[in-house]
Amino acid sequence: MKKLIFYLAFFLPVSLVQAQQVWLTTFGGISNYQGDLQDKKFTFQQSHLALGIGASYEITQQLYVTGNVKIGKLSGDDKNETKNVSRNLNFTTALSEFNLSLEYDLLNLNEQPFTPYLFAGIAVYHFNPYTFDSLGKKTYLQPLGTEGQGFYNGRTKYNLTQISIPFGGGIKLAINENIRIGVEIGFRKLFTDYIDDVSSTYADKTLLIASNGQTAANLAFRGNELKTGLLYPAANARRGNAGSKDWYYFSGVSISFRLGAGGNNRTGVAGNTSCPTRVY
Repeated sequence: MKKLIFYLAFFLPVSLVQAQQVWLTTFGGISNYQGDLQDKKFTFQQSHLALGIGASYEITQQLYVTGNVKIGKLSGDDKNETKNVSRNLNFTTALSEFNLSLEYDLLNLNEQPFTPYLFAGIAVYHFNPYTFDSLGKKTYLQPLGTEGQGFYNGRTKYNLTQISIPFGGGIKLAINENIRIGVEIGFRKLFTDYIDDVSSTYADKTLLIASNGQTAANLAFRGNELKTGLLYPAANARRGNAGSKDWYYFSGVSISFRLGAGGNNRTGVAGNTSCPTRVY
């Protein structure tokens, strides 16, 4: 809640200057990811509820600068895939994001009832993957260094707060001059392959236990928990696909409310508030 108040403090004061050009936006939908435990480009499988709130400043009738806070959850499980069932890994992480982007309406909503729109920008997000061990104990994975981070082949522990590139688009509908509804999907280009704690190869088991502990080895490979009772793979055997970074995305519905009374700036020039009749 403190972070949310802090983020919104950057945008809401603009309303004191020119409220009719500021929109408050709420978002509801789903969050999901693509990575080593879910390789489909887009799927509703393993999706989770996502919520958001933010604000937009109307630069022109079709161009906006927007800031949003979104929260959701990501998860993946080898049991739901076919390629790596014997690996038997899974993860879950809460996800929080602050993004700042430019949004462009392809049509003018002052003249048309709806429009496609596009957006792109930059975001800061936080994640912290965890799993439950064979005894049901919740365990965070990053401190364990399950691929030998901290000692093996020069690997370092990944940061839990990182930068992403958000982009996407959707359809926006003008209910009236002060309320708009949008349906969108937004992808996040990441610069890490560890949002699911899986990336490259297995560390040598003996060295992993000696450096990072038995729990790290237990959760680096969980095929031994299956009925087949598979053995820990050889050192440097493939564990994930390091050549492909992870992604996550939000998709859902947004509702925007103009702050302040009256019509929009129809000419796109600050200070001119003439309001001709909407053309449909």
